[in-house]
Amino acid sequence: MITYLPWIREFLKDRLATSGLIIIAVLCLAAILASYIAPDPNAVTNMDMAKRLDPPNMDHLLGTDQMGRDILSRIIFGTRITILVGVIAIGGALIVGIPVGLVAGYYEGWVGGILMRVCDVFLALPQIVLALALASALGASIQNAILALTITYWPWWARVVYAETMSTKRSVFVEASIALGAGRFRTMVFHVLPNILSPIIVRSTIGMGAAILTAAVLGYLGVGAQPPSPEWGLAVAEAREYLPGAWWFATFPGLAIFLVVMAFNMFGDGLRDVLDPRLRISGK
Repeated sequence: MITYLPWIREFLKDRLATSGLIIIAVLCLAAILASYIAPDPNAVTNMDMAKRLDPPNMDHLLGTDQMGRDILSRIIFGTRITILVGVIAIGGALIVGIPVGLVAGYYEGWVGGILMRVCDVFLALPQIVLALALASALGASIQNAILALTITYWPWWARVVYAETMSTKRSVFVEASIALGAGRFRTMVFHVLPNILSPIIVRSTIGMGAAILTAAVLGYLGVGAQPPSPEWGLAVAEAREYLPGAWWFATFPGLAIFLVVMAFNMFGDGLRDVLDPRLRISGK
């Protein structure tokens, strides 16, 4: 029976990875309890022009924006969008990428060749360029930005699963399963897939940070979240014309983006070292 206790102990020895996990946990908690912990529960839509662009003070710890809305409250509410974007975009990419990579890697031949060539078409363009083009074509909204991210990222996961499947399917336990009469579908789902989950989990965690950062870029460029959304990338974009005077307007949402991306990267690196040491050894 596999025990996860040694893995947990090994993970907790990594202070950076543990710090990343704590930050992610705090962000998730803030997203759930935003309506209760935000200084202004109505900061998403409330406007108070009398307090427009107030610097940080006792009433507004991080200052206010161009509409007089509390920036701290909007950052807290923006956590919901940030977590939602990462989970849905990466989850959608995995739903598409895992079956494609699994089938292509297991069957190889013309089936694998066609599926991988389709992936190569998507991977030929830089991810941010492809995401920007798709989001612009679909229309500016956070829903379309998430869809664009899913379409952009699934080929990357298909490639990862394809490579792992190619390696795993030649293992002795897979050959033994086939010799005992297991069909191809059963072998793929119950023998190959469980043994390639570790690298998928590791890369998905790191990919969350990349997806969140890309979503922020789309918001900054005007093809992601739209006003009055408290999305962090949009907040930085709205703050451009008020720099350098209202420095707090852009600084704190920008720091929030940096913090969450860094947290997912630190957490992913820790998982990599514990769950898939081969990645650490190979330097990937």
